[in-house]
Amino acid sequence: MTDVLIVGAGPTGLTLACDLARRGIGVRIVDKSPEFPRSSRSKGPNPRSLEVLEDLGIVEAVLAAGSPPLPMRKYRDGVPVTQTDLYADSSPTPDAPYDRGRLIAQWRLEEILRDRLADYGVGVETGTEVVGLTDDGTSVTVGFADGSGTGARYVVGCDGAHSRVRKLLGVPFDGETDEEQVMVCGDVEITPGVLDRGVWHQWFDGDGAVMLCPVPGTRAGWWYQAGPERDVDGRPLAPSLDGFRRLFTRHTRLPAGHLTEATLLSTYRVNVRMADRYRVGRVFLAGDAAHVHAIAGGLGMNTGIQDAFNLGWKLAQVLRGRAATGLLDTYEEERLPVAAWTLDLASERLRDTLEAIRKPGGGLDTAISPSTTGLDRGYRWSSLARAGDACLRSGDRAPDAPCAEAATGAPTRLFHAFAGPHLTLLGFGAGAERALREATAAHGDAVRAFRVYGADAPEPGTAAAGPEALHDREGHAHTAYGIGGDTVVVIRPDNHVGLIADADDHHAVRRYLDALDGVREPDPMRGAGMVDGTRKG
Repeated sequence: MTDVLIVGAGPTGLTLACDLARRGIGVRIVDKSPEFPRSSRSKGPNPRSLEVLEDLGIVEAVLAAGSPPLPMRKYRDGVPVTQTDLYADSSPTPDAPYDRGRLIAQWRLEEILRDRLADYGVGVETGTEVVGLTDDGTSVTVGFADGSGTGARYVVGCDGAHSRVRKLLGVPFDGETDEEQVMVCGDVEITPGVLDRGVWHQWFDGDGAVMLCPVPGTRAGWWYQAGPERDVDGRPLAPSLDGFRRLFTRHTRLPAGHLTEATLLSTYRVNVRMADRYRVGRVFLAGDAAHVHAIAGGLGMNTGIQDAFNLGWKLAQVLRGRAATGLLDTYEEERLPVAAWTLDLASERLRDTLEAIRKPGGGLDTAISPSTTGLDRGYRWSSLARAGDACLRSGDRAPDAPCAEAATGAPTRLFHAFAGPHLTLLGFGAGAERALREATAAHGDAVRAFRVYGADAPEPGTAAAGPEALHDREGHAHTAYGIGGDTVVVIRPDNHVGLIADADDHHAVRRYLDALDGVREPDPMRGAGMVDGTRKG
């Protein structure tokens, strides 16, 4: 019997599998497809998802395999009318290292995630279709289409909008499908040199549209989206190579033969639907299995990745006996409202985009807004959040900040301190030392505690500097966390703020850690005589 069986090996399922595997949880991941898909589909991770991928240790591979978001060149009647670069005046900030997403084919992102999962000795089991689920209250028996079966302590359905897991659970997927808003999509190849691969081309005319986005890492590959051809009754025709060519030449005014190949053709209809529950007993839903919405803003895959990052650490804590099973209820409590907000945001972005493209110069840039970065989503309403009235509050995304290792003076960042399967404590001021010592003594490797120095930083290399001490040279960490006095900040394993407390409120810190990592007897030898991570005496 495995700890967690994940159904569906798209970005959501793979993110969850990587997070669980690095936490030492036994995981299997299955997918009904006989082979891995090669569709470009999603345009790539947004800034918040890049932060998740950094924590998983793969962001450098993603950045190398993709490209920055491209300027959008808009045409009317075959003639360029404007070009928009949404990020021309944008740059990273100390608290947010990614000011823009990354353009990468979904199949390539999935390859990177599978390679990371393989580092933990786990592979995706293709051609494995789930057809039955039986939850007896202590485990789930799963039946496969070939007549075999398996047992798991928990199951997570990450199997897309047509989720078999959701259907087996009988969870409603309420919402609506807009039969009028239809696109045909696919991966196409275009004769090299015909179109500039440094821009996203968008032809919007009175009688339809074609959009062509170059796929990074390919010489001739493009992601194709278009308004469909229709029959005499106005019904959309099924996508085909010939149809794609006709639409291509109608809107671009280029010879149809330049579109040399079209694969993985599909018809997209705007679906806005959401499950009313994310958990039924020992079975969970995540990603498109739990919510689908308009593609405007590129939030679909990203919301799924962030679902997985919220659920992974909670499953691990419960499976390892470090938290009560009630912690699992906070997954739905936190993520379902985010999905509802996302559905509304995507629908709003779609309406605005459809209005914009009616005019020359309008394009898909209207679909992007500050909220589509994912950086402003938090869980202030959660039962895991604690009251506060500062600008940064419990439940919010934890900001980054450039720092230096106090021991060596080497540059580092708060995100480097957060990365990994642990809770993080930041202690600002000398008064925080007791809370840091008590936390590491009681919770061991489940917690990493850092003393964050300001102007009072010791000289690098001195004993006081300690291996787990940071120097906030420019005050960015103090500013991001609103530090005005001696303070302890608890960062959850999914890099959201858990608690901000006065350093002398040891009981609040202990109670919060006990809630997430169990009540334990302190190890009398761990942390004894230690200050800032360095043993004294």
